Amino acid sequence: MTAKIPPARLKPLTEAEMTAQQRAIAADMLQSRGKSAIGGPFGVFLHAPDYGDLAQKLGAHCRYRTAVPPRLSEFAILVLARLWRAQYEWYVHAPIAEKAGVAPKTIKDLQAGRAPKSAPKDERAIYEFISELHKTRRVSDKVYSRLHAVLGDVGMVEFTGILGYYTLIAMTLNVFQVLLPAGAAPPFRERALR
Repeated sequence: MTAKIPPARLKPLTEAEMTAQQRAIAADMLQSRGKSAIGGPFGVFLHAPDYGDLAQKLGAHCRYRTAVPPRLSEFAILVLARLWRAQYEWYVHAPIAEKAGVAPKTIKDLQAGRAPKSAPKDERAIYEFISELHKTRRVSDKVYSRLHAVLGDVGMVEFTGILGYYTLIAMTLNVFQVLLPAGAAPPFRERALR
C-alpha cells in the first residue's frame, strides 16, 4: 500500500524567528555547506540549537574531512538512504555520489533495492558491510577484513562514524517528515503507517 507524502512536523524557522545562537549556527551551516544548507536535517537541528550545532559539526567532519574517499563515502550514504527510505537524503546525495564517481547503474540498483553486483569491488565490500551490520547488528571477521583492506584502521573508524552520522540524518529526516523541495519526485514509494 502506498501512502501520501505526510506533512512536515516542524516548520522552517525564518531568520526573524531565530535566536542569536540559531542565527550563528545557521551562518556556520551556510559557510560549511553552501546556500541551501538550512534545508533538510539542518532546519530540524536549528530547533534544538545546542544539539544541532554539535550534530552539524560532526556532519561537516564526516562529509568533508575523513580518510574515506568521497566516492566510497557517498556510496555508503546511498546504501543507508535506501535502507531507511530517507527521501531527502537520497535526493541530495544521489547526484553527489554520481559526481564523485559512483556509476549511474549502481545508483539505480541501490534505489530499486537491488545489490549492486556490477559495482567495483570496494563498493561491494561497503554494501556487504552495511547490509550485514544492519541485519545482524554485528560484522563478521570476513566482512570486516574485506573492508579493512580498502580503508585501513583510521578509515574503518571514520567509516563507522559516517554510518552512524548518516543513520542519524536518515532518522531525523524520517521522524520529522522533512519534505523534498517543491516539484521533486520522491525516490522511494512511501509506505502507509498504521
